[in-house]
Amino acid sequence: MSYFSSTKDNPAINNIVMLLVRIFVAVAMIILHGLPKLEKFMAGGEIQFYNFMGIGASSTLILAILLELICAFLIMIGLFTRAASLVLIFVMAVAAFGVHYADPFSVKESSLLFLSLFALIFTFGPRQFSIDSMISRRRESRW
Repeated sequence: MSYFSSTKDNPAINNIVMLLVRIFVAVAMIILHGLPKLEKFMAGGEIQFYNFMGIGASSTLILAILLELICAFLIMIGLFTRAASLVLIFVMAVAAFGVHYADPFSVKESSLLFLSLFALIFTFGPRQFSIDSMISRRRESRW
């Protein structure tokens, strides 16, 4: 039976694909979202940013920068992957349904795509090629 018509999973392929997805999504989050916000913050001047729950525009910007950079890096290396992806699901939900609520779909699209990919990573976990997997194997060996 061909791989393309089978409903069975190939664990080796799944592990490699999830590694590539984690790396690509994390690098894209850092380059497209985290670093531009960091540059905006470092440039100085008046900060015009979404004021989440009344904590202030600058505080929200700093929080977004930290969450997008740190959580994306954790997902890339596969450490605390599910927790980091859950945080970024929340951040992308706020971006899509809070910040860009009144904007057309073409503006929300990036946030929704990232939200979907982080939901995928949260659901399936980091798989074999991750620090989480190394920690899990060590715990199972009773060290």
